[in-house]
Amino acid sequence: MADIDDLKPGDEAPSGPPRHQTLRSGLGLVLRWEALLVVLLGVTIAYGASVSPYFLESTNLFYICLNVGEVAIMALPLTLIVITGEIDLSVASMLGLCGVAMAELFKHGWPIWPAMIAAVALGAVLGAFNGFLVTRVGLPSLAVTIGTLTLYRGIAQGILPTDTIGGFPAHLTNIGVVPIPGTHILYSIAFFGALAILFGVVLHATPLGRSIFAIGANQEAAFFAGVRVKRIKFWLYVLCGMLCGFAGVLWTLRFASARYDAAIGQELYVVTIVLLGGISIFGGRGTILGVVLAVAVLGTLQTALTADLVPAQDQQIVVGALLLASVIVPNASDLYRRVRDRVRSAEARHRASAVQAESR
Repeated sequence: MADIDDLKPGDEAPSGPPRHQTLRSGLGLVLRWEALLVVLLGVTIAYGASVSPYFLESTNLFYICLNVGEVAIMALPLTLIVITGEIDLSVASMLGLCGVAMAELFKHGWPIWPAMIAAVALGAVLGAFNGFLVTRVGLPSLAVTIGTLTLYRGIAQGILPTDTIGGFPAHLTNIGVVPIPGTHILYSIAFFGALAILFGVVLHATPLGRSIFAIGANQEAAFFAGVRVKRIKFWLYVLCGMLCGFAGVLWTLRFASARYDAAIGQELYVVTIVLLGGISIFGGRGTILGVVLAVAVLGTLQTALTADLVPAQDQQIVVGALLLASVIVPNASDLYRRVRDRVRSAEARHRASAVQAESR
């Protein structure tokens, strides 16, 4: 299939089978997956209640939110990127670098609020660098963001190799460890809820959202339909960087300190949430509601496993299994069709070779 960079308006769009199921069957699959997530959430809550009598108490809800707040925020922009058929594995490294940058600026005399704004702006720059390499240079997003995952973490380590910076204002560090007054809701979860509503409206009820789905379903067709494919992808990477920077600010304030290894390895959980939420790894399908449910499932499951004294390495096995299942199960029909088409193509080539051999 021709690459979109090689095409110009007026050229004939590449032909080929549609990349996904019909709209009706795709919508039905999404709804079935979300129903499955509701069932899975119920199972994890029941499991947690069986291993701890305190699992259903409101205080425990606060600690569940504490574990997933920043990760959930980073999952929202990554959702849009994956729907377009791309990926960003550098999200946790951007969080760590932005947190270190904020702490360094504060340490060198910057007021805390300008330092926080600068950290978010730095996140936008880091995301723009990812987006530039993917959309303008034309490099694969997987390779780019694996590289910047290491690059950004290395820069953070170079800035703050062994030290820990603290001393942030108490009225700000408290927002990471105390709930909103009169509730048991963490501030980071409140931010996530507001952003999820905004992202849901944009993705499912605006022309921009339809363009994002169109890019993921078939970016060549979207291009010939007038969708600005590169521009949309670029700004999605910028948005991802901004929200990772914001998550870095929240993470740093929650721990009241900054370290270069903040949130190291958390990109696994971010990707797991996105794919567990029913977002197709091939792009073009998924809902924000599914991602919200996946956040709840992963948060309750982690807390339940901890209450059951499951070792951390065994919890990683569970998360890895969820990640594999979230890729294989919702995309089983696509995977089957791809394998079938390859087998048929191989058989056709074999028959053609046999006919040529007989004719000789």
